[in-house]
Amino acid sequence: MSPNDLVVTRWGARFLGRDIPCSIGSGGISAGKREGDGATPVGTHRIAGMLYRPDRVRRPATWATPIGPADLWSDDPTDAAYNLPVRVPYAHSHEALRRADPLYDLVLLTDWNYPDATPGKGSAIFIHRWRKPRHPTEGCVAFSERHLHWIAHNVDIGTRVIVKP
Repeated sequence: MSPNDLVVTRWGARFLGRDIPCSIGSGGISAGKREGDGATPVGTHRIAGMLYRPDRVRRPATWATPIGPADLWSDDPTDAAYNLPVRVPYAHSHEALRRADPLYDLVLLTDWNYPDATPGKGSAIFIHRWRKPRHPTEGCVAFSERHLHWIAHNVDIGTRVIVKP
């Protein structure tokens, strides 16, 4: 591990020498991640992209992609586009990326089961804003708005995200 790795545990995260409070999945941290279990998967993942709401947030990095009103994420293991971005109209189970709340105003994508997904292994492990301090996620890693923006300004494509058991 290096200081450039974002290291996540059930007690918090460490990045660039700073300890940062975070939230993990309601199912804890798991080595056997499955779709819908609420767990944050153990392992070394990489930052694979960044999404942001241009109507709410300034572009945090030159490589960040804007989230539009039609942007969704497929979470249906039976769908050929499982764990991939999709657009409306969309018949399969999905999650809206453009939300009324601020949770997805800034999202870091990880390469967990992405882009080549194994059905049922779990979709979309994002790094996003938390609902409130330490409030569990559905498997993602979440931070305060201030910390999330600081992390986003200091990561790059390929930055390692190490989730420890």
